[in-house]
Amino acid sequence: MSVSELLHRIREKCLINLQRLGFFSAKLAPAPDLSIKVRPWLQSSTALPADGYLEEATRVLGGEVPIFALRPASLGSIPLWNTDPKSGVHAPLMFGRALDYRNSEVVGDIKYLWEPNRHLQWVVLAQAYALSRERRFLDGFAEQLSSWLEQCPYPLGPNWTSSLELGIRLINWSIVWQLIGGEQSELFRGRRGEALRERWLNSIYQHCHSINLYWSRYSSANNHLIGEAAGLYIASVTWPFWQAWGQWREVSYRILLEEALTQNTEDGVNREQAVSYQQFVLDFLLFSGLAARSTNHDFPAAYWERLDQMIGFVASIMDVQGNVPMIGDADDGYVTRLCPDKKFCPYKSLLATGGLLFGRPEYLQKAGAVDDKTQWLLGLDYSREGGASVTKVSLNRSYPTGGYYIVGGDFDTELEVKCIVDVGPLGYLGIAAHGHADALSMVLSVAGYEILVDPGTYAYHTQKVWRDYFRGTLAHNTVRIDSADQSESGGNFMWIHKAEAVCEIWESSRKKQRLLASHNGYHRLSDPVTHRREIEYNADLRRFRVTDYIECVGQHLVERIWHFAEACEIAVEQDAISVTREGQTAGFTFTPLAHREIIVSRGAENPVIGWISKSYDVKAPITTVVESLKISGSTTLIVDITV
Repeated sequence: MSVSELLHRIREKCLINLQRLGFFSAKLAPAPDLSIKVRPWLQSSTALPADGYLEEATRVLGGEVPIFALRPASLGSIPLWNTDPKSGVHAPLMFGRALDYRNSEVVGDIKYLWEPNRHLQWVVLAQAYALSRERRFLDGFAEQLSSWLEQCPYPLGPNWTSSLELGIRLINWSIVWQLIGGEQSELFRGRRGEALRERWLNSIYQHCHSINLYWSRYSSANNHLIGEAAGLYIASVTWPFWQAWGQWREVSYRILLEEALTQNTEDGVNREQAVSYQQFVLDFLLFSGLAARSTNHDFPAAYWERLDQMIGFVASIMDVQGNVPMIGDADDGYVTRLCPDKKFCPYKSLLATGGLLFGRPEYLQKAGAVDDKTQWLLGLDYSREGGASVTKVSLNRSYPTGGYYIVGGDFDTELEVKCIVDVGPLGYLGIAAHGHADALSMVLSVAGYEILVDPGTYAYHTQKVWRDYFRGTLAHNTVRIDSADQSESGGNFMWIHKAEAVCEIWESSRKKQRLLASHNGYHRLSDPVTHRREIEYNADLRRFRVTDYIECVGQHLVERIWHFAEACEIAVEQDAISVTREGQTAGFTFTPLAHREIIVSRGAENPVIGWISKSYDVKAPITTVVESLKISGSTTLIVDITV
């Protein structure tokens, strides 16, 4: 921690103590000026079919909300907003900023507690009301809103601990506010309605005030800072009813512009090196940009160009059947949904939105259709105009700044072979919080069927054994030396020693590609080791040759790891692996080596190996094959993969 960050943390602690004594408080929010006219930034899409929204909203009214592994969680018609629905632990109503939300004995699993308090489920109530005008949805929302305001008074309890959570809540509140009719909504008629509006606006002001006091800075200035700025900016656009809104808007606008360009590379890769956070950050930036356009004070071209590049990266890594690799951390975090379809894909939705916004037919082709979320954001007319013609345009295959290379051929066809190789940094800033120890790891899909996979994340604050496994080197298709991770962990969201990967050669033509890359993660060993990986693809032979050079002097244990998708059937011989999946085949042929042991694992817990997590807190067994051998001095491992 730098001296400046240390001083920032001390200042924050002092601010918390002063707030507990009543200083810098927003308990008495100023009266709003509701005469100010506001132009909504969300589009009216009342022509959409209502059935799916009404069904989902009816479930929400009954207290059924999907939360990670709880599908659904039974929250009740009036939820206990300070209770973890998984463990039943009820968090105390102490000063929120002083609450240790990482302590499961105090709050349970904070991810489960926070998720329903982001209020994505309230958006579907507002959508159902907007589409049907059925009063039961408006009344049900009012009842839940009133209960939240009563149970979660400013600034007490777990729902006032994190500025990011406040920002996400503000964005969903903004969407609800617009869908129910704003300050003139029929919900606010009469004395009771006016009183509810006053209580809600007070809480909105308190949210904005709290975010503006507690920004995520220094090593925490990752997606949290962008989310906080997005929440405050969108709030300032939606509710410009106080004198402070001008300062809030100016500060949040400046942060959004700066961080959009800082946290995302020129070639469109989010620097947290986590695909799930790519879509998370994109939503914050897209919503903020659309809100800005509603005020006629748009972001500059550089902002929108960076978003275009980010969506282009998503299009490039998506295979022909819509799969994207689970590189880096993922916690199923969404800013909002706007689409009740259980088959909703946030990545395809981004491609549809980007295709229309930026006039990119290649994005629309990958998206396949214009989804409901895109139509709520851009409007039905925009969607109809943008979907007229789609032509084939080539996407980028190399992202040298972001650190990813796409090797293969026949892209976006039924014959597609797509291998994505990670040559990127470990993560963002000093702690690289959401990165995994996955240098030179690769994933592979054939005809859109995943063969080699990144197993995902599974856990964050709880279940340390699983957290360590899923972010460790053993959970990735790369090489591990002496049973040690490439990078050294310092905690659930911190890396102390970080492997640095570099691309040495990238050659690409239609028929052949060659990538040579290395990392220095094992230079910290008493006998330093360099891992260098070369991947060559021959389109005529549909064959990859993967050569791993282990450069050292002394003796080491070397493990080369292969994780296969759930649906793959694996047959292992002495120097070969045969893989079949839904009519697709892949053959792994290893150069014979003495004393090599091939170990096959599936769903093992001691030690942990052979698992995949496609959603937060949910895991399933997969087949993992490890080539294990002891070496003395530099050694070369070669495998041919024919598909």
